[in-house]
This record gives sequence, structure tokens and C-alpha cells, in this order.
Amino acid sequence: MSLRPATVTDCALLATLHAASFDDPWSGEAFAALLGAPGASAYLAEADGKAAGFILVREAAGEAEILSLGVKPEARRQGLARSLVLAAAKAIVANGSQILFLEVASDNLAARGLYGSLGFAEVGRRLAYYTKPGAPAHDALILKARLPLEAARMGICRQLD
Repeated sequence: MSLRPATVTDCALLATLHAASFDDPWSGEAFAALLGAPGASAYLAEADGKAAGFILVREAAGEAEILSLGVKPEARRQGLARSLVLAAAKAIVANGSQILFLEVASDNLAARGLYGSLGFAEVGRRLAYYTKPGAPAHDALILKARLPLEAARMGICRQLD
């Protein structure tokens, strides 16, 4: 597996990966707009020479947010998402961010397990935020972790505000 920064030239690829990961995919134009915004950055993960996952983050005023993280279904459970989060966290710490936020669906147990293992804790909830026709709605959990994440990875948890 290898990781590399993504650029606006990768927006079509990012959209393809997003479509493979989510029911409501973002367009290449949406990725271009996000990556063109101040404080935004993205990374691509490649496995066997093919794009397999991505992370998109945005930084502002000493804080950062994971806007999207996706791994193609056939590449999951191989540590790609963890590697992407750690790479993004390392970069944003270097830029001065001290806190990292994200949002995850309450029914996404695999993602919640990953984030919990990295030291993220729930700090908010949007009730019935995620909806699909004919299916029950699920809450969006707002998670927060102090940076750097290396301490969380080693099992050393810090108290969250």
C-alpha cells in the first residue's frame, strides 16, 4: 500500500472512489470545489497499484475536520482507512491543528470501531440525520480527538473537553 497527496487533477478519481464507498456520491466538481478551498487537503491510498481509498480534510483556526473518508469495499479491513487517518492527522498537526472532528453514521460500526481505537469520542449527535427510502433513519455522531493521534494509537487516551 502507498499513500500520496491528492490534487485537483485527482477529482474524477476521488469521485469514483466516493461512489464506490457511499450511497450518495459526490461529483468531481464537488471535490474540485472542496480541494480549492483554503485549508483543504486530501490523500489517496493505492493497493496493488490501484486507487483504493481517500481522505479529505479541512483545517481552520487550529482545528480540522475529516470531510470524507472512503475505502472501496474490496479493499476494506486491510488498514487503509487507519493509514489515511494517521497520514492526514500527521499533516494537520504539522500545520498547527490541535483537534480533529468528524461525523459518522451511528450504524457504521466498522468506522466507529476505527475511530474509537484512534482516540475519538462522541461530543454531539444529529438525530435521524442519515435517511434512505424504506429504511430507518440513523443519527450522525460528531466525534472529536485531540492531536496528535499517535498517543491514541498507543492506547494512551487524553481527556476531551
